[in-house]
Amino acid sequence: MKVESVSLPNAAEQGTCDDGHEDEKMAMLRAIANLSFKRTAMRPTLLFLTALLLTILPAAGENWPHWRGPRLDGTSLETGLPTTWHADGDGMSNVLWRLELPGWAASSPIVWGDRIFLTSTETDSEALLVLAVDREGKEVWRRRADAGAIEVFPQFAHETNVASSSPITDGEHVYTLFGTGLLSSFDWNGTARWHVNLAERYGAPNMFFGLSTSPLIVGDRLFLQLLHTDAQWVIALDKATGKELWKHERSTDAEGECLHAYTSVVPFRNADNAPAALLVHGADYLTAHDFADGRELWRSETVNPKDNYNSFFRLVASPVSAEGLVVVPTAKRGPVFGLRPGKAPTSTARQDVARVWKLDAGTPDVPSPILADGLVYLAGENGRLTVLDATTGETIYAERVHQGPHRGSPVLADGKLYLTAADGTVSVVRAGRRFELLAKNKIDAGRLAATPAVSQGTIYLRTAKALFAIGAKASVEPPPETDTTRR
Repeated sequence: MKVESVSLPNAAEQGTCDDGHEDEKMAMLRAIANLSFKRTAMRPTLLFLTALLLTILPAAGENWPHWRGPRLDGTSLETGLPTTWHADGDGMSNVLWRLELPGWAASSPIVWGDRIFLTSTETDSEALLVLAVDREGKEVWRRRADAGAIEVFPQFAHETNVASSSPITDGEHVYTLFGTGLLSSFDWNGTARWHVNLAERYGAPNMFFGLSTSPLIVGDRLFLQLLHTDAQWVIALDKATGKELWKHERSTDAEGECLHAYTSVVPFRNADNAPAALLVHGADYLTAHDFADGRELWRSETVNPKDNYNSFFRLVASPVSAEGLVVVPTAKRGPVFGLRPGKAPTSTARQDVARVWKLDAGTPDVPSPILADGLVYLAGENGRLTVLDATTGETIYAERVHQGPHRGSPVLADGKLYLTAADGTVSVVRAGRRFELLAKNKIDAGRLAATPAVSQGTIYLRTAKALFAIGAKASVEPPPETDTTRR
């Protein structure tokens, strides 16, 4: 069965109405958006219904339901975002508020409607927390999801801990994962719906820096990967119950630390830009899997050739896909690949996949790439920004924006790239083929390892000490809130 999901433009999917019929219209949109795993024949009807509803819903700000945003690629359609800000002894400029956090975490915030969700540790305890914050910077609820030793690798405690996986939401519920293996679902009011201990179900993650992958929602399913020394699983769960729908054991000839993957599953987008398969990046290969049953559809060439094998070549940066192209980062300043799958697989053969181009060196080690408007943006962890032509792989420019480690992934919004450095500096670069550094903004509030979230005219930055809202005093109309009386 060929699986196809329909993705709606977020400005419409998340629009608001002033005529009193928002609930009905939004319910119709959500019903269309959730019609995943349907045959191709349904697609014209779905697209017609979507186009019809687009004519009656005004544009509004976007939600940011995943650490890589509404399209899972680090891009936002928001406009009017600030280029400069500061929060120091001279006061605050373009900083709307600051909320102190209970502890340090590397996970990124997500946003839906008037709620910001994030996970956290708690200083001086072993509590692992889920927080909901409103857009005014007030904590709405806090839940202790789990407890356990916070540090994973003491020598790198400043880099990661057991709160490194980012939450995800479908606008109705919030899903969280901690390095202990506890996967949970909460409703909008913070009531736990279910918990699943992945360590008990699939084995404790055996990896140097701990479990830090983030789940993906497609339709009524949660997808995730568990790639480490003792297991190579790709898994689909029922998001309503946490029950396993399928699991696929992924084959690999990787060795040593290469078996450890800190990447996250993302969709492969075909020539029509529709999600067509699940991409899993780790253990020396990129593989594509059927949404319906997890079977492998195609596999890349190895990113770690045996004739010059590096047994420490663990992968952290996740791939990105658009219009049939996949940009594949690697590790340790190694290569970056542009891949394009060919004809569809058969019952006896995998799908072909061609290498379109290869950048021999200079991959980001941790930040994931952006693919947008015919360009590939690579934010190196050393502060060097490299821009490639997405068709040819030709380097357009490579410039250092800031000296020092970069861990969060870049965000492209309002014609600008936002690149976050661990020391709290956010460099703002004009998007496009010509390098122009617009600003460098520094916030001194501990380590900045999270990816920014952009929603409703506001940039949310999560540091080791605090959550910041960056934006002008007036913002765009927010996306609709889900009716909490139904939760």
